[in-house]
Amino acid sequence: MVVCGDDGLAHRLAAELRGVYGEQVTLVVPPAERAARGPVVGRARAASAALLDRVVNAAVGGRPIAPGTAGAVAAAAGPVGEPVLEAVELTEAVLAAAGVERATALALVHDDDETNIRAALTARRLNPRLRLVLRLYNRRLGQHIEELLDQAAALAYDGGGDTDVEASTTVLSDADTAAPALAATALAGTSKVVQTEGLLLRAVERPLPADSGLHTLALLSVSDPTAGDQEPRLLPADEEVRGAAGRTAIVLEQVSTAGGPESAARGAGVIPWLNSLFSRRLRWSLAGLVGCVLALAIALWAVTGIQPVRAFYLTLLDMFAIDDPAVGAPLGRQLLQLLSALVGLLLLPVLLAAVLEALGTFRTATSLRRPPRGLGGHVVLLGLGKIGTRVLTRLRELNVPVVCVESDPEARGLATARRLRVPVVLGDVTQEGVLESAKIHRAQALLAVTSADTTNLEAALYARTVRPDLRVVLRLYDDDFATAVYRTLRAAYPGALTRSRSVTHLAAPAFAGAMLGRQVLGAVAVERQVLLFAAVDVDGHPMLEGRTVDQAFRPGSWRVLALAGRSDTPADHVLAKGDRVVVAVTRRGLAALR
Repeated sequence: MVVCGDDGLAHRLAAELRGVYGEQVTLVVPPAERAARGPVVGRARAASAALLDRVVNAAVGGRPIAPGTAGAVAAAAGPVGEPVLEAVELTEAVLAAAGVERATALALVHDDDETNIRAALTARRLNPRLRLVLRLYNRRLGQHIEELLDQAAALAYDGGGDTDVEASTTVLSDADTAAPALAATALAGTSKVVQTEGLLLRAVERPLPADSGLHTLALLSVSDPTAGDQEPRLLPADEEVRGAAGRTAIVLEQVSTAGGPESAARGAGVIPWLNSLFSRRLRWSLAGLVGCVLALAIALWAVTGIQPVRAFYLTLLDMFAIDDPAVGAPLGRQLLQLLSALVGLLLLPVLLAAVLEALGTFRTATSLRRPPRGLGGHVVLLGLGKIGTRVLTRLRELNVPVVCVESDPEARGLATARRLRVPVVLGDVTQEGVLESAKIHRAQALLAVTSADTTNLEAALYARTVRPDLRVVLRLYDDDFATAVYRTLRAAYPGALTRSRSVTHLAAPAFAGAMLGRQVLGAVAVERQVLLFAAVDVDGHPMLEGRTVDQAFRPGSWRVLALAGRSDTPADHVLAKGDRVVVAVTRRGLAALR
């Protein structure tokens, strides 16, 4: 397999394929001085050089080697021993040198969409049988490219007469893959939802024991003074679940589509356009004046005995001061006329405010909103790059109030925030007063997803000083650094929830599964681990075919959740040829199924 990329995702994907699935991988990266994450690549190469030193020493029986030998080998080997090619551009010659003509799969994970598309077109011409996996940020363009490359492969098969070939094109986005997990982590009690083939599954955290009969996907980590730190356990056995009373578990339940976002959106407001034009305070003022008019009309009807419609009409005339004075009329009629005139005076400034506010709404439709004065219970999102934009969209789909903080006035996510009418604070989050402007002291969570680890950490530490119990989710690139930060913050603030997430860590399993030809449907982050949801054909799997759903369960590896396209799957159902099952699977379990 061949992996081409210019950032940490390429290295992590290569390590995933090699270490988890045992694949032979060739890594194509730009020169070290052009790499997007130079220090990380440098550390990886230093580690690989040290590893190769030990390997070479063992190979020569412990005899000393010439200085620089391991370094020379490291220039052609990656952190997990895969060959590495350095190339400024992915030309046809470079792809041929990487062995694309003989490869099973090719992953193009450069940060630039155009680079990946150009290389994919070239690779499809070199090897029509190749399984292609592209990293594209543009979703619509990705669909068209996927159809184009699959059509080209199909035409090549027809021309060659070879039909026993599995070739496909899969377009993925690391931002789309990681955004649901990042958004769900920032919300307490908010479910992690994965849409599978015909099913909508939701993973929720619940304390054990859970007598609901739901599948237990994972046991979360816990600090026990007597037993030490217990790491999270994915897909535990039923006996282990029964003996884990007191621990928090992630269980799986099915969600009905009847209560989805569409129904929630329909019940959000009776008159959506009124909500978008007028503020909440102005709407209440208008409602109060309408109530006063109705009350005066009812009182006039009761006092004078005229018809209700005429009473309402006379009340409106009195309000707008266009009726004759009630000279000689009964005292009740005169008092009601005076009250109606007073209400009419109060109506004038409200109408003027409504006109000015509506004009201001149209005028500021293309400008960024400021956080409202009384905002609270929201999520503060730091960074509106590729990841931040997808996370923002996901949070708004869940109807979660968000305030964004961005230092770059030209960031790509500002247009999305403007379209979704999300408040944005422009400024450097490391400067004093920026987080206060985002109402961090009244927020429910801080989600730091900028591309700089130190910026995310500094913002989290400062937010902790303002709100020690604030829920914090950090995007950190380096795993060792993320683990150290997580443990330190958990020890310093035991009453607060702290989570660290890596986009490449969340996205690499999906890319690896696509390269292996598996239909990876989604992923759920379990602390620093990832649980995948995949659709697998039963035919040809000795661990699935001929077994019941319960018998096919392998603790720590996979669990059959349902038959694809069916809402109910009995535990005693025998899996047969032709069935396609949705499984919750670990990365090593997916490799074993393969």
